[in-house]
Amino acid sequence: MGESTTIINTGLRGVTVASTRISDVDGKKGRLIYRGFLVADLAERASFEEVVYLLLYEHLPDRKELAQFKDRLASERWISDSLVAALKTQPAEALPMDIVQAGVSFLANEDQDIKEQSKAASERMAVRLIAKFPVLLAAWDRIRQGLEPIAPVEDLGHAANFLYMLTGERPAEDTAHFMDVALVLHAEHSFNASTFSARQVASTRAHMYAAVGAAVGSLSGDLHGGANVRVMQMLQEIGSVDRVEEFVKAQLAAGKVLFGLGHAVYKVDDPRAIILAPMSETMCRRIGEPKWYEISREVESKGKTLFKDHKGIDIYTNVDFYSASLYYALGIPIDYFTPVFAVSRVAGWTAHVIEEQYAGAAEKPALYRPASDYVGTYCGPDECTFVPLEKRE
Repeated sequence: MGESTTIINTGLRGVTVASTRISDVDGKKGRLIYRGFLVADLAERASFEEVVYLLLYEHLPDRKELAQFKDRLASERWISDSLVAALKTQPAEALPMDIVQAGVSFLANEDQDIKEQSKAASERMAVRLIAKFPVLLAAWDRIRQGLEPIAPVEDLGHAANFLYMLTGERPAEDTAHFMDVALVLHAEHSFNASTFSARQVASTRAHMYAAVGAAVGSLSGDLHGGANVRVMQMLQEIGSVDRVEEFVKAQLAAGKVLFGLGHAVYKVDDPRAIILAPMSETMCRRIGEPKWYEISREVESKGKTLFKDHKGIDIYTNVDFYSASLYYALGIPIDYFTPVFAVSRVAGWTAHVIEEQYAGAAEKPALYRPASDYVGTYCGPDECTFVPLEKRE
C-alpha cells in the first residue's frame, strides 16, 4: 500500500444504530431487562411461553391470554412430511446450524402469510417459527441417528416437549423447569450480532423468514454462538479438578482465551451465569457426573485469579460458561448447544424484526446503510492507473 493510513475496525462497538423497547443490557451493573422486567425475576417467576408473549406483544399475559397463546404454539408445533423427507436426504454429518438455516427457508415456502406485509402477519409467522424450531431440531437429531422423529405431546410445554422429542423420555418436572429457565435466559440480549443481522435484513422489508435465516447464519459463527461448545470441550480436555490450575496457566502463557470468561458488554459476572450455575450443579450431580460442575467452578476461580495476575485486569463469567455443563447434563448433544440457543433466541429475533418494520419506522431510515472509510489498494490511497493486459508484467 502507498501512504500510511489509519484503519478503522470498530465492529460498531459503542455505536448506537436504533432505539428499541425490547431489552436493555447494563454491563456495568450486570442488569439485563426484557421490556422493563429484570431477567432474574422472569427466570424465577415466569415460563418461557410468558416471556415469548412479553417480547412479542409488549406485556405479560393474563391467564386467558397465556392459555390461548399456549394453544397457538401447540397448534403450530409440527413440521410437514415434506420437510421431514427433505431432512432425510441430508448427510448425517451436516452441521446442525446449517440444517436450521436451511429449515428456515423451507418453512418460508410453506407459510401462507409469506407475501403479506403487515404486523399481524409477521406476528403469526413469529409464532410459527418459535413453535417449529424445537421440532425441527429434535427431528434432525433423530434422523441423523437413523431414527424416526418423535411427535410432540399436548400435555407438555415448550421446554419439556423439546427434551421429550430429543431424548424420547418425558423429563422430570424440575428437569423441564431447568430447560425452561435456560430458554428464558437466552431469549433476548439487545443488539447482539445475530439480532443486528436480523434487523438489518428486516430493514430492507424482507420477510420474517429471511431475517431469521440471516440471524441463524450469524449465530453459527464461533465468536457468537459457539462459546458454550468450546467450554464443554475445554472441560472434557481438563478432565479433573486437579488439572485446572495447570491448564489455565498454560492457556494464559500461550496467549489463549478461557472460553466462558469475558464478555463484550458485561463488566461484572453475567446475571444469567449466576442463575445457571446452581442448575448445572444439580443436574451434573443427578446424572452422576458432578465433576463437570466442579471443574467449571475451579476454572472460574483459578481463571479469574490468574487472569488478574497475568493481565492485570478482571475477567467475568458469561452465560456460556455454565450453560455448557447444564446442557450436557440435560442430555443435549454438544454440537446442539448453539442450535438450542437458537430455539430460545428466535423469540428475541422475531420481536426485533417486528419492531424494525412496524414500530417507529418514520423515525429512522428505512434501510441500514452504514458508511465506510475507504483506505485504498496496493497502488495507493487514490485511483489506480489502468494498464492493458498485454502491457502488464
